[in-house]
Amino acid sequence: MPDITIRPVKTPRDRKAFLDLPFRLYKNDPNWVPPLYLEREDHLTRNPYFQHAEAQLFLAERAGEVIGRISAQIDQLHLQRYNDATGQFGFLEAQDDPAIFEALFTAAESWLKARGMQRMEGPFSFSINEETGLLIDGFDKPPYIMMGHAKPSYDARVQAQGLVKAKDVIAYEYDLNIPMPRAMTRMIEKNKASGKLKLRPMSKKHLARDLDIIISIFNDAWSENWNFVPMTQAEVKALGQVLKLLVTEGHIAIAEYEGEPAAMIVTLPDINGWIHDLGGKLLPFNWAKFLWRVMFTPEKGFRVPLMGVRKAHRSTAAGAMLAFAVIDAVHEYHRKRGTFMSELSWILEDNMPMRRIIEALGGVPYKTYRIYEKAIA
Repeated sequence: MPDITIRPVKTPRDRKAFLDLPFRLYKNDPNWVPPLYLEREDHLTRNPYFQHAEAQLFLAERAGEVIGRISAQIDQLHLQRYNDATGQFGFLEAQDDPAIFEALFTAAESWLKARGMQRMEGPFSFSINEETGLLIDGFDKPPYIMMGHAKPSYDARVQAQGLVKAKDVIAYEYDLNIPMPRAMTRMIEKNKASGKLKLRPMSKKHLARDLDIIISIFNDAWSENWNFVPMTQAEVKALGQVLKLLVTEGHIAIAEYEGEPAAMIVTLPDINGWIHDLGGKLLPFNWAKFLWRVMFTPEKGFRVPLMGVRKAHRSTAAGAMLAFAVIDAVHEYHRKRGTFMSELSWILEDNMPMRRIIEALGGVPYKTYRIYEKAIA
């Protein structure tokens, strides 16, 4: 059998091969959703992540056929915050052959080691604020927007390369028909009546103002989370473009408590339900199909990628009330629009306060994603 060769992605043709590989690997998997080429190309080439990071994409080939891919990347914001000489890997896909995985990880480790890294974590594609973790449980349902899919064999192949679990993150599925606990409903209404609690949707007219509030709460609420890296202004601006395109004002709720912004939640329509049969392409005719679905087909579900309550309210009754309040606000909005399923993801496995809140609402853990680590020899 011909040897495996690894080469860096250098040209647009290489990048296309990098993006094409999953389409071949998952062609018979009904739960894989082909991503839009335009969006993935933009993610690889015009991502504000590169203002504070560098990355190299690699292809594995055998007899001229692309059979695997991986990225290696170094995030300066992570290094400045943690000073741990840790790089990351991501975008892992390959045929089910241990030799391919060995060749891919050897390339990624060598690239990181040459730049002074002593440890590797992943997968992150590219950062912890983007697609995170390798699916290890919950292969029987398609992923929601910005969440990954994988082959069940990948976990064993990754572990065979000496990588071990660093952290698991959980995706919860939630049926909006389940009512909020009565005690919490009464507490929310009491705080509204007293004037302490005010809830409002995001304002597109004042998008920049509300984005600053959302990211300020996010950076405060998540600052002590494992491997947290704050969003930059360029990343916030890019998020604003996504929100302007995909969401209505009611997709986002902001809570003020005693006159100060204290909690927020962001929901995104699960566009995977709109693009699952487009084969990754919008041209020449899928544009019309996609736009028709966006405008006239209610989203089957939505995902909660961002939610937070300021640290000042952590471990208090007010903090729990604020979390329930913003969740209920967006759930009520979606229920009125005829959407009754959501995913709350991702949640750190040891973030028990948030997990208890979600489970009190009837959320069910249904997918697990794993982040691995390894010392670089």
